[in-house]
Amino acid sequence: MKRLVLLLAVLLLVVPVAGVAAQDQTIVDVAAGNADFSTLVALVEAAGLVDTLKSDGPFTVFAPTNAAFAALPAPVVDYLTSEAGKDTLTSILTYHVVAGKVMSADVTSGDVASVEGDAISLTVSDAGVRVENAAVVTADIEASNGVIHAIDAVILPDIELPAVDPLVVEGDIVTAGSSTVFPLSEAMAARFGAEGYTGTITVDSIGTGAGFERFCVNGETDISNASRAIKQEEKDACAALNPARTPIEFRVGTDGLAVVVNSANDFVRDVTVEELAAIFSTAQTWADVRAEWPNETIRRFIPGTDSGTFDYFVEAVFNKDRAPILAASNLQLSEDDNVLVQGVESSPYAVGFFGYAYYQAEGDKLRAVAINGVTPNFETVESGTYKLARPLFIYSDAGIIAAKPQVGSFISFYLTNATEEANNVGYFPASAVALNLAKLNLLAAQ
Repeated sequence: MKRLVLLLAVLLLVVPVAGVAAQDQTIVDVAAGNADFSTLVALVEAAGLVDTLKSDGPFTVFAPTNAAFAALPAPVVDYLTSEAGKDTLTSILTYHVVAGKVMSADVTSGDVASVEGDAISLTVSDAGVRVENAAVVTADIEASNGVIHAIDAVILPDIELPAVDPLVVEGDIVTAGSSTVFPLSEAMAARFGAEGYTGTITVDSIGTGAGFERFCVNGETDISNASRAIKQEEKDACAALNPARTPIEFRVGTDGLAVVVNSANDFVRDVTVEELAAIFSTAQTWADVRAEWPNETIRRFIPGTDSGTFDYFVEAVFNKDRAPILAASNLQLSEDDNVLVQGVESSPYAVGFFGYAYYQAEGDKLRAVAINGVTPNFETVESGTYKLARPLFIYSDAGIIAAKPQVGSFISFYLTNATEEANNVGYFPASAVALNLAKLNLLAAQ
């Protein structure tokens, strides 16, 4: 069985882009002159699988192109080609292979077992065939021992991190940043302590921008919590530190940013994006948005400008232009989401926005407003149909993890339990693809 698994993994190196049938050649034979799959060939060589060349099959191979591998972080590719990453590499390669010859016309939506062991999810629609997070870009490349479907992304099996025992972890950990990520990081720190960690984890809620300043400008924190991706100027500030820091991104969850009104507000149920922009900029009264709404002054409560929540809302609603929202009347800004919650609860004519967890914690005191007919929940956030869904991150650095092993241990514990704690806190889990990539990022950093 082991020999068969290795053989099937080798077959991944053979995907031709042109789609020319090779009925007189095995999948392996077809590989020889295909420059577009040089990365895949190198990875197969690093896994020590090249000498296992022949088998009758048949096999179906979903094979990533060079461009697909180029989308992975460079340190991850370096890790996979190292001795330490060999087992993980073998798992990833064999995850792209299934037994049997399945042509595109025979593919149906559902799960199919991979040679690696995990199931691969296939989705068939008018747009074509998707394999997990990847799209089939060239189908039905036949060979004498099977068929190949080229895909535009690397698909990942479940990545397992080494077990962490909090009882033996020593040393303090300093984190700061997003108020949105704060409840999740705070819950994770509490769980780490409850399972035996006796050190101190500092979790400061100061906003994403301020968190990156402490991490990249001042070099004071070990982990930066963020409700948006790090900006290039923040990366540059990290690089200018001595010693330099190279931020590593770990996706830990998903937030459906909630636009909320007071529960006594019985008129705002659903708004368009255009109406949302007016509510948070030029409209003075609710009647200015819709004539049938009360002629009452709009009171606005929004996150401060250092907040990733603010940045995300401005990007999604105002196309990155801060000027309209900052020019709005009756506007109160705060980096503390609890202040915003209390503000909206103070008036039936108030409106605000913040992370879904803060809304959920308020029970029947607040009501979420639908956007274009879609309210935030697990299904709409995961599918992307809800307009204001966004990823949540933590960031660290390989140098920090090497100098302070407790940081790596906590991040490993965080990623291992991220899905469960995200649900407990009131957020939505990160996708399996994003979470597995985060785990690979950690393995590459250690």
